[in-house]
Order: sequence, then structure tokens, then C-alpha cells
Amino acid sequence: MRQVVLDTETTGLEAEKGDRIVEIGCVELIERRPTGRVFHHFFNPDRRSELGALAKHGIRDEFLLDKPRFVQLAAEFVEFVRGAELVIHNAGFDLGFLDAELALAGIGFRCSGPDCRVIDTLALARRQWPGQRNSLDALCKRLGVDNSKRELHGALLDARLLADVYLGMTAGQGALALVEISAREGRMLRCDPLATVAPLRTFAASVVDVAAHAKLLARIDRVSGGRCLWTSLPPLLHPGRA
Repeated sequence: MRQVVLDTETTGLEAEKGDRIVEIGCVELIERRPTGRVFHHFFNPDRRSELGALAKHGIRDEFLLDKPRFVQLAAEFVEFVRGAELVIHNAGFDLGFLDAELALAGIGFRCSGPDCRVIDTLALARRQWPGQRNSLDALCKRLGVDNSKRELHGALLDARLLADVYLGMTAGQGALALVEISAREGRMLRCDPLATVAPLRTFAASVVDVAAHAKLLARIDRVSGGRCLWTSLPPLLHPGRA
């Protein structure tokens, strides 16, 4: 499976009112492992960033004056993401800007349509931790991902952090330390498979254990207002149900 973890920085919050993308950062994963390939560019948006956006990302208008317009690299971007599953935090925001830029570039490709599959990590986090803060910083803290270098938002840094967070959320693989991968230095992590040292042993739950398990699940279900995911499993996968 090929996935692209993606983040953008923009001049403001409303693509439909003319705000534009100033930075895109993408990190490629193959079979949930980083390949070292990235797509990272700054863009001249032909407009000034709003003060709120500037305070967030710190990308000054003067810095962007000699950068390419999105239309100049639109085909390269599409080629990078085509066929991949996109992993984005608060996907609706980024997809709205990406589709607006692609439309302005005259390219018949939409990230929010059938051209791409999308995983919204914000929606995923809200399902896993309802009622809690699920910003990227909060998820980094919760999952033990080092975000100490994130003084300001940056598309490539945030994409790398999000890749680590996503892997941690979905398979406990947050320790891949994607922030250590540097496109400029051409380094990538090596992830060797663990050697099997002994066959797995399985143990059946006793009648007492099953009863205690069922009692605990009932309590969780009651406290969570009927949102205990474990109780929704099929009976064969749920030892607490007959």
C-alpha cells in the first residue's frame, strides 16, 4: 500500500474567498514504512498572508516572492499523490485548498474526489479519544512523538510528525521517528523485521475471567454512554459475549 502524508500552509482560512497555498509538504510511505521520498515546495500565492496565518507559519511574504506559482508544479504534485491514499489531519481544510489550486491550474484532478482515497486523522482521533484535545500537538504528546522542533507550523515538518502520529494511532508504530528523515541529507530509516524466537502460546480465559471481563465492559459501556467499541465485536471475537 502506498500512502502520502500531507500538510499545507496557507495565506488564510478560506479558499473560497481567495486564500492560497504557500507551502505543501508530503511524505511517502510504502507498506507503512517511510521511503525517504518527499514532495516539498513553497509557492508564491500572489497575495499577502493574513496576520493570523503569518503568526501560525511564519512564512513571510517577501520570502515567497521568488518562489514558483502552484500552476508551475501542479503536474509534479499530481504525479506524486496519484494512486496513493492521502493521510491528512483535518482533511477538509487541506482538500479544499488543494482542489481550489488544481482548478485554478486547469488540471482535471481532485484530491477530494474519486481520484484519491483520504484518511482524516482528526476524525480518526476523535473516534479513539472522544471529548479530548486532538490537535497535532496534543496527539504528539499523547503518543510520545517528539515535536520539540515545532516552534511554528511547517508543512513538511508537520507531515513527518503526522506520519509518526498516524502509525502510532493505527498500529503502535509511532517510534519510527520520521522527523529524523531528512530529504536534504538523503537519509532514510531502516526497519528490519523482528526475528521469531519462539512459537506464540495461547491461553483460554477461565469462566471467572470471562465473567469479570463482561462485568468490566458493562461498566465501561455505562460510563461512556453506550460507546464501548469492544461490545460491538462479533461474538467469536468477544470472549465476554455468548
